[in-house]
Amino acid sequence: MSLARWVEPWEALGLNPRMELQAELRHRYSEPHRAYHTLHHLAECLQLLEQVRGFNASSAELELAIWFHDAVYNPRLSDNELRSADWARRELRRAGASVDLQDRVGALIMVTSHDGAPQTDDERLLSDIDLAILGSGPTRFDEYERQVRSEYQHVPLRLYRAGRRKILLDFQARPHLYFTPDFRETREATARANLQRSIERLSGKFW
Repeated sequence: MSLARWVEPWEALGLNPRMELQAELRHRYSEPHRAYHTLHHLAECLQLLEQVRGFNASSAELELAIWFHDAVYNPRLSDNELRSADWARRELRRAGASVDLQDRVGALIMVTSHDGAPQTDDERLLSDIDLAILGSGPTRFDEYERQVRSEYQHVPLRLYRAGRRKILLDFQARPHLYFTPDFRETREATARANLQRSIERLSGKFW
């Protein structure tokens, strides 16, 4: 799965999206204030989905959820996932989706707020895909941390360091970062090492 795929998941679900929708989503992911939540992140998520899941109806729902999960991203807001999920529901409704399908895709998107335990296998997988970056190699993880700081450059450094440290400590305190066996086996240990290194850096005198 890649950014080049667009029609396939809609067709698999028997839906007909607006012609302009893909361009609108690409434009959102290309907004100048984004450094991490970009088309590159979107492509990484779609590629991970392809690696772990054969194509079926459930995969089509996951694929559409990935397309929309960061469609609205404003670091100054706290409800980006809700706004993204609402946009997805509107577009699915216009494309002919049932209320149940709208709700499933919306629930998948809301999982990427990472403020509760996923309830279904698809939700667990999407949570892991979205957090896969935590278990990437140290160079890529450090780049990710710089990108996140860039997106929050409006926040004074002292406040940013305190807030970011709390977020990473909350992740570190979880019994498991990943909910699926494959992600847990291949990324959990690396993710925890990355988190510890970043927490120590954020706790230090220098950035």
